[in-house]
Amino acid sequence: MENIAFFGLGNMGAPMSANLVRAGYRVTAFDPSDAALRRAVDKGCVRAESALQAVQGASAVISMLPGGDAVKSLYLGQDGLLRALAGNTLVIDCSTIAAEDARQLITAAGELGLRAIDAPVSGGTAAAAAGTLSFMCGGDKEAVDAARPYLQAMGAKLFHAGPAGAGQVAKICNNMLLAIHMIGTAEALQLGVDNGLDPVVLSEIMKASSGGNWSLEKYNPYPGVMEKVPAANGYAGGFSVALMLKDLGLAMDTAAASASSTPLGALAKNLYQLHGSCEENRRLDFSSIQNLFRRPAGG
Repeated sequence: MENIAFFGLGNMGAPMSANLVRAGYRVTAFDPSDAALRRAVDKGCVRAESALQAVQGASAVISMLPGGDAVKSLYLGQDGLLRALAGNTLVIDCSTIAAEDARQLITAAGELGLRAIDAPVSGGTAAAAAGTLSFMCGGDKEAVDAARPYLQAMGAKLFHAGPAGAGQVAKICNNMLLAIHMIGTAEALQLGVDNGLDPVVLSEIMKASSGGNWSLEKYNPYPGVMEKVPAANGYAGGFSVALMLKDLGLAMDTAAASASSTPLGALAKNLYQLHGSCEENRRLDFSSIQNLFRRPAGG
């Protein structure tokens, strides 16, 4: 049985690793959180007591980490994992990080005779659980093709965006747009509710009209409209406001470097910063931006 090392067992990584197990791979998992490790073992993963132990005998290494610093800490430097991997091991980083950080990782891997790609994902926790994620890949075609069987075990769509770092650029473009249409959806729903409309009825009207979009149709932010989304569970779980702010920051940094005009992206970042000024809100799903527009009780 082929062995895969997996790092990062959070809201996204945990179901991704479980889908690899269901596909017939032996998944050796490691995470600093003991609780996360226990849950992964319950889903069929093999527990590793350290990152080094996890990669022993692995033909592929997959990571789903919260940011660039975590990725560089895991892989790079004299004590980084790249130096512990057998030749020709495939490294697949699914984290959302700066494109330059992805290029640094892929270049360092190549210098050691390893293959690596950046493969950030889209689809959210529901798609991660269902195995229907979209992967946006950057790197050599040969390495992307080698990663395809593993990615297909976790997702439904795979795009080769271009060379190293291209997957990250595609991801931040996507997530900037996601933030923009989530804010627009929340604002429009609140306008309707404030003027006496039922948010369920208004949602159906807009879904069938020119205002239809993913946030409205698949991830409705207004409580009571849709089941099995964070809005139905007090905005718990899902993709946090803090992570959306990280991605919007990456988008703005990329826009500055290329002198691109992104006024709506900048406004979206400012609105999420306003919403996330309370630490409790930063832990909520990003669809909780709806609360920024809702009137206080009795207001």
